This record gives sequence, structure tokens and C-alpha cells, in this order.
Amino acid sequence: MTSLPAPHEPGRYRVAFICSGNICRSPSADVVLASLLTDAGLSDRVTVVSGGIGDWHVGNPMDPRSASALSARGYDPSLHRAQQVAGHWFGRDDVLLAMDETHRSDLARLGDADRVRLFGDFDPQAPGVEVPDPYYGGRDGFEEVLDMIERTCRALVPHIERALSSS
Repeated sequence: MTSLPAPHEPGRYRVAFICSGNICRSPSADVVLASLLTDAGLSDRVTVVSGGIGDWHVGNPMDPRSASALSARGYDPSLHRAQQVAGHWFGRDDVLLAMDETHRSDLARLGDADRVRLFGDFDPQAPGVEVPDPYYGGRDGFEEVLDMIERTCRALVPHIERALSSS
């Protein structure tokens, strides 16, 4: 069973989602998990961020197709601005959740590999699955990715609760 690393600070947890450019997959997961944590009464103890391996989109809002898919399901993607992950995130964030194996490898080279997990390892329907990049496809790809993100984020909340209670 996949578990989360222990928190740096007892009683608090910080989650970072990482994808390629931080405009599709990772910010969608950021928005979804933040909403679920609010619903669970954990938003005052858990911080959620997202970043990209590359710097191509730094400062830009979310891809309009991702934002549209999120908005259609009642989420607010308007505050997101892309940022690039940096080495200091490993000392700040408790877990860095990579959207695919390439991101996981890149993160392991950048910092503490013990803090890195594949997001798909928490997917209750297909453990270990990579979240595909919808960027070069059509609207359906963004909907499918959001389906994966929602179910995996729902499954992630109890893991975060356990990490909080064990600290």
C-alpha cells in the first residue's frame, strides 16, 4: 500500500502536485484536492500547491480547456498561475505527487526522492496509472483526466488524514 511521507511540521501537511508545465494536470489536482479538503474541514491544516517541471508557462493561468472542465463541475480555477518546481520545495512540501513517471524521475533527481510519489499510485481504480497529458488532444481528454483526478484526490484525503494523525 502506498503511503505518504511524514509531515515536516506536526499537525500540518503540505501537498505539491507536479506535471510538465503546470497548466493542465497538476493545477487541476490542486483545485480539486483543495476543494475536497475544505469539505473535509482540513483546509486550515493542509496546504496544496502545484508546479511544473519546465518554465514554459510560468505566470500564466490554467489552460482554458482545463479551467472549463473544472468550472463545469463547480470548481474555481481562476486563481491559478503557473510556477516551476524548485529544489527548496522538498524542504517545504511534505509530498510531491508526480503526474507521470517522467515527472517522478525528474523530481527524484531534483531533491529528496523519499518525498516523491506517483499520484496514480493512489488511484483506487487503477493503482500506478499515469495521468495522461491532455494538452495536445481534444476536450474529451480534459474530461477524462479530471475524472481520474477527482477519484484519486477523493482517495488521497484519508491518506492525508492518517499522515496528520500520526504526527
